[in-house]
This record gives sequence, C-alpha cells and structure tokens, in this order.
Amino acid sequence: MSTVTTIAELPGLKGKELGTSDWFEVTQSRVNTFADATDDHQWIHVDVERATTEGPFGGPIAHGYLTLSLIIPMWAQVLKVTDATMGVNYGLNKVRFPAPVPVGARIRLAATLKDVEEVQGGLQLTVGAVIEREGGDKPVCVAEPIFRVYG
Repeated sequence: MSTVTTIAELPGLKGKELGTSDWFEVTQSRVNTFADATDDHQWIHVDVERATTEGPFGGPIAHGYLTLSLIIPMWAQVLKVTDATMGVNYGLNKVRFPAPVPVGARIRLAATLKDVEEVQGGLQLTVGAVIEREGGDKPVCVAEPIFRVYG
C-alpha cells in the first residue's frame, strides 16, 4: 500500500497513514558492506561464528544505523509525489532502536505524515516512521525523519 499524490495535495494528507513498504531482507552481505562503508566492524555485526556462539541474539545483527538508512528505499515505496522534481533528507527529530534486526530478517516501513510545512520552493514533511521485523513483537526502529520535496 502506498500513496501517490502531488505537492499541492500533500498538506491535505497531514495526520494520515501513507502506507507500508514491501518486505526488505537484511542480508549478511549488506551488513558487511555497511560495516566497510562506516568502519564499524563490531563482531556482533560481521563475525557470524562469534555472534552465533557468544552474542546475545543467536547470530549477527544489523547495525542500527543500517536499519535507519533503509528507510530511504522503503520510503520510496510508501510515498510518490508525481510532480516533485527533487527530494532531500533534511534530518531527524528522533530515532530509537527498540529491538535488534537479526541478519536474514525481513523488515518493512509503515509511515504517517505528521506535519507539512512550507519552505522556499517546496514543502517540508515530518514523518512518523516505524520499521517492523517480520514475526517480531516490537518495532526495530521508530524515527521521525524530515524530508523536503520541491516542484
């Protein structure tokens, strides 16, 4: 389920659920690539054997910031603004990681449009973002990203 709209229609969606992305599998390859990109090679993420035998989660888990960064491809599935010529990530108001993402898990984004404000040349969208893990009992990430769209 996703929302397709225009810049002019976005203010009318304030307070509404925008939709849910498809499931996205978090692979060990993606975790390793993220570790290389960020120089965060903590064993709980990249050492499968040690994470399985010594770690508290029964295997490796994704970096929290990897989970957060995956909002972007999932967000693209949730909201499509047909007349936007550009969009940018403006920042975050808050982020929490209530539960880990085991490697091999599937996650998805559910988003609500919390606020819409005019900015020069476009709109600023404050989003309530919840990333859940398939079969999990609580979210793996709860965030409030801010995006800007320009027409």
